[in-house]
Amino acid sequence: MTPPENPELHVVVPAGGSGTRLWPVSRAGNPKFLHPLTGTDRSLLQATYDRLAPLASPERLMVVTGTAHAASVARQLPGLPERNILVEPLARDSCAAIALAAAVIARRSPGAIMASFAADHLIADTAEFAATVARAVDGAREGHLMTIGISPTHPETGFGYLRCTEPVRRGVIQKVLEFKEKPDLDTATEYVESGSYLWNASMFVWRVDLFAAELEARRPDVAEPVNAIADAWDTDRREDVLAELWPTVPKVAVEYAVMEPAAEEGKVATVPGDFGWNDIGDFAALGELLGTETDGGRTVAVGEAAPVVHVDSEGVIAVPSSRRLLATLGVQDLIIVDTEDAVLVCRRDRAQDIKKLTEVLKELGHTDRV
Repeated sequence: MTPPENPELHVVVPAGGSGTRLWPVSRAGNPKFLHPLTGTDRSLLQATYDRLAPLASPERLMVVTGTAHAASVARQLPGLPERNILVEPLARDSCAAIALAAAVIARRSPGAIMASFAADHLIADTAEFAATVARAVDGAREGHLMTIGISPTHPETGFGYLRCTEPVRRGVIQKVLEFKEKPDLDTATEYVESGSYLWNASMFVWRVDLFAAELEARRPDVAEPVNAIADAWDTDRREDVLAELWPTVPKVAVEYAVMEPAAEEGKVATVPGDFGWNDIGDFAALGELLGTETDGGRTVAVGEAAPVVHVDSEGVIAVPSSRRLLATLGVQDLIIVDTEDAVLVCRRDRAQDIKKLTEVLKELGHTDRV
C-alpha cells in the first residue's frame, strides 16, 4: 500500500544531461529522459512523474531542466504547473540545479522537506519505493541529510557506493561513513560481499533549511548566487537576475559540494532501497532490461518498431529506431543502433565507452549529431 501523501514533502526531478552512453538515440536536444524507454509509450520522465504523483500533488512537484528541453517537459507533463518548471539557461551540474529548487521551495514553503529523484531511472516496485521514501522523510525530519541507497544485486563498477556503519537492513536508517567512487571489479566484489555498502543513485531527502545551511557553509560560491536568484524567482526580476548570476555558479556535483564532506562529519544518513531500481545507463543494460528475445540476441524498439533478423548471430543487442530492416549474419556480442542520421556498431563490453564517441564527434565539428 502506498503511504498517504505527506503535505510537508516537495519532490524535485532534475531533468538534465544528454545520456551520452545511449547515443545516437539520446542526443543533447532530445535526451534519454524524453524517450519511451520504459517498455510502454510513456517516456522515462513521464514514468518518473507517474510514480511520484502519489507522494506529492502537482503543486509540490517540480522539474528542473534546461532551456532546450523546457517545451518538451511541459508538453509531456501537462498537469505540472508552469511555475514548477524551473529552467536553467546553462547546465551547471547537479548542485546548482538541486540548490535552486531547494531555495525556491524554501521561499514558497519555509521548513519544507524536499526529495530529489532523477528523471531517467526505472523503478519496478513503486509501492516499496514509496515506503522507502516515507522512511527517508522520517530521517530528514530528524535532521539528517538523507540518501536512499540501492541494495546492490551484483558487483558493479559503473556506480559509486555508500559505506555504512553496519550491514544494511530494510527500513533501518543508519549513518553514511563516506561516499566511495566507482571501484574496480575486485573492490566492488568486496563491497557487495561485506553487506555494508549501497549503490549511490543520487536520491536525496532533506529539510530545505538544513541543506541551505550546509551549502552556505561549504560552498558559498554556489549558495550566494543561487539565493539571490531564488529571491527574484517569483518576481518580474527573475530573467534579469538569472541571466546575470547563473553563469557565475560553479559546476559541481552535489555529492562533492555537500554530501561527501557532510558524511565525514556524521551528518548524512541512508535507508536502503530494494525496489527494482535501474538507471538504464547504457545499451547493454537497456537490452537486458527491456529487450525482446530473438534468435540472435535482444531487440529494443524505440519509437516505431522495425524488423530485425539475425542469422548465425549470438549476443547481439539491436536497437532499430529508424524504419529500416536491421539484419546481422555471423556476428557475436555486438550493440547495433540504427537511427535516421547515425548508425552505431560496438562490442557489448564497450557499452560504457560510447560517450567517448560523442566527444570525438564534437571535436570533429559534428555537433548537430550529438
